[in-house]
Amino acid sequence: MPSLPSRRSVLSVGGAGLLGMSFPQLLAAAEKPKAKLKATAKAVIFLHQWGGPGQHETVDPKPDAPDNVRGWYGATKTKLPGIIFGEKIPKLAAMNDKFTVIRCLQHNMKNHNSAGYYSLTGVAPPTDDQRLRDSLELFPAYGSIVDKLAPTPKGTATFVSYPHVIADGSITPGQHASFLGKGHNPLFVNQDPSKPEFKLPELTLPQNLSVERLENRRDILKLIDEQAELLETSLVAQGLDESYQKAVAMLTSPRFKQAFDLTKETQKTRDTFGDTAYGQGCLLARRCVEAGAKFINVYFSRSIGGKGQGWDYHGFNKENVPDRLKELLPMTDQTLPALLTDLEERGLLDDVLVVWVGEFGRTPRISSNGGRDHWPQCYSAILAGGGTKKGFVYGASDKLGAYATTGQARPEDLAATMFEALGIDSETEITDKLNRPLPISRGKPIREVMA
Repeated sequence: MPSLPSRRSVLSVGGAGLLGMSFPQLLAAAEKPKAKLKATAKAVIFLHQWGGPGQHETVDPKPDAPDNVRGWYGATKTKLPGIIFGEKIPKLAAMNDKFTVIRCLQHNMKNHNSAGYYSLTGVAPPTDDQRLRDSLELFPAYGSIVDKLAPTPKGTATFVSYPHVIADGSITPGQHASFLGKGHNPLFVNQDPSKPEFKLPELTLPQNLSVERLENRRDILKLIDEQAELLETSLVAQGLDESYQKAVAMLTSPRFKQAFDLTKETQKTRDTFGDTAYGQGCLLARRCVEAGAKFINVYFSRSIGGKGQGWDYHGFNKENVPDRLKELLPMTDQTLPALLTDLEERGLLDDVLVVWVGEFGRTPRISSNGGRDHWPQCYSAILAGGGTKKGFVYGASDKLGAYATTGQARPEDLAATMFEALGIDSETEITDKLNRPLPISRGKPIREVMA
């Protein structure tokens, strides 16, 4: 029997049947992924650094550049000869033989919402406009695609995200399933994991409602109606009209609900990660992986102590930027090493891909207002575990940290790398609301960073 055509060739056929199959059957068949790749990771922990961390203050400092480029801090040596990091992240520098640094990420989106959407989906927005609004015309989040193509067994959420809805004026697109349908939305938890009252928002079964009765669609929807507060905290519940069986399975899965009980961890472990939403969020990510989740978005962060948008340190005077970095850099230097060490000690790091990246970097030169502005032309990322190289640096920037001189990587390439690490062919196609075939990635896997 001849092989099935691609979706594009199917669409050219029109309404006629082919190979004895109806047009809708052909569409469904063509949407299936190609032969499964060998996965190098069972899960991805995507640590999105909202606001855009500066390459000069983190993993690509320029200590020999002029003062207005070099910035407020010096550099420190790492485990790798000739490789230096910013002086305020010494713990990361001391363990950079455990991960890969990419120093040549680049794109052209200078606004948070457009660059954020690009970073969260791997798809360039139609325009670089701060007024870019979330809509079902835009592309789904990475985790929603994973849930569509390689979902976890019943009782576990494939895609988990927390603890904020990131936004800059309006909600940044790329945080949900979009045209894939609400059934592929993340389990979104809008709570601070560092708070004593933190727990998984969940449905509770009334005494007169058995698990068996939950197989009845009317009963489960009635239960949702009666517990309307859940709709404000759980996107799984919001998608129940399309995938109520998924919620039923999670209702009766104590293993996954227990993953959100951070009191099961020792105080020593919790202290190692830090008593912050981001620190405890990274610890929670490991617990979600252990419970079977495949893609976890941890957003760092909506604000630090109620001030500003995460890493967005434009600055308004010469003093407030260093003060802000005194919060951002130590938190990063505590939490990311804690996560990588914890995963390694538990034998999980080889099976989990950790990605640390923002929507862009910061300008090479310090601006007149005392900080660094948005800079997508060249920025950095960290990749650890999940089949990536250890102690490796991919790409290089020029003497000012402005443009890549070696290597090239874009958000769509990072997307392709993550999908293929999970065993999903990056050329797989999905369909939008108009049944148009769309590849899940417009890029190519960054082979240079894979072991």
